[in-house]
Amino acid sequence: MPSSPNATTSLRPGEAALNTLAALVQDDLEACNRTIVARMESPVALIPALAAHIVAAGGKRLRPLLTLAAARLCGYGAAVGETRHVQLAACVEFIHTATLLHDDVVDESALRRGLASANAVFGNKASVLVGDFLFARAFQLMVEDGSLRVLAILSQAAATIAEGEVLQLITQNDLATDEARYLDVIRGKTAALFAAACQVGAVVAGRETRFETALAQFGLNLGIAFQLVDDALDYAADQAQLGKTIGDDFREGKTTLPVLLAYHAGDAEERAFWERTIARSEQTPEDLPQAIALIERHQGIEATLARAGRFAEAARHALAGFPPSPLRDALHEAAEYTLHRAR
Repeated sequence: MPSSPNATTSLRPGEAALNTLAALVQDDLEACNRTIVARMESPVALIPALAAHIVAAGGKRLRPLLTLAAARLCGYGAAVGETRHVQLAACVEFIHTATLLHDDVVDESALRRGLASANAVFGNKASVLVGDFLFARAFQLMVEDGSLRVLAILSQAAATIAEGEVLQLITQNDLATDEARYLDVIRGKTAALFAAACQVGAVVAGRETRFETALAQFGLNLGIAFQLVDDALDYAADQAQLGKTIGDDFREGKTTLPVLLAYHAGDAEERAFWERTIARSEQTPEDLPQAIALIERHQGIEATLARAGRFAEAARHALAGFPPSPLRDALHEAAEYTLHRAR
């Protein structure tokens, strides 16, 4: 399970901000972790073993943290017996974990958060089926909550994630993809769950639609910033920092923003390089260093991170309607955390 949110040793820049958020909802987060462990149980031994493998790989529990914090920000969770936000935070984490299992199979990933991916250890078939199990568990938690509004938000997010992944598959190897289309991909595959995770916090608190909308916008913009940074890190981080093999996006032919920026800014020779390596997937071991060099030449990382900064700022602005509080400040800092992942 994750380390205590109060741990301060070996923190990368920005992680202290996330620890502050976790500390503010520590009891809720511990209850969420207990729910996750309990709901992973199954008489089919492979299911909890594989699910525990990916849970043990770490992660910051960012998405369930957002659900817990959003609910608390809206005044829910202080009274005895108010535990809906805990159950729904676990639901959000199950949706996220299920998508990770499926994504690693689709991408043929060998690493997840610095450890061997579940598909590398248990095989593709088991990973897909346990991912299905976790999706089913997520929907059980939605039904148990009893709110059609919650069910509508989270089920729509699950569908949107799948659409985003399919859209990414369609745009893979396609250098004609423009930035707007690229943003459509990351809104679907990543940001939709961030938005839903935040929005349901307002729903369980019974707050007005404007608070739902504000939190959904916060989550959406935070999720876009998060994915932009992730895409930049694939060409700028070391493997230990990223937690996956550097250059995975390049090898898979993903048309992420750093590649698109370098391609469109490049001369004929450089564009021919991208057309060979990305569009036709004809790669040699020397091509990744060349790709990184071209992205650096055209400041693709800096431009991608600058865009991430604008979305992070939009996320912070979305919370302007909430009165100042330690939780609001911590959510502001969570937006800053997404940017510090690249530093």
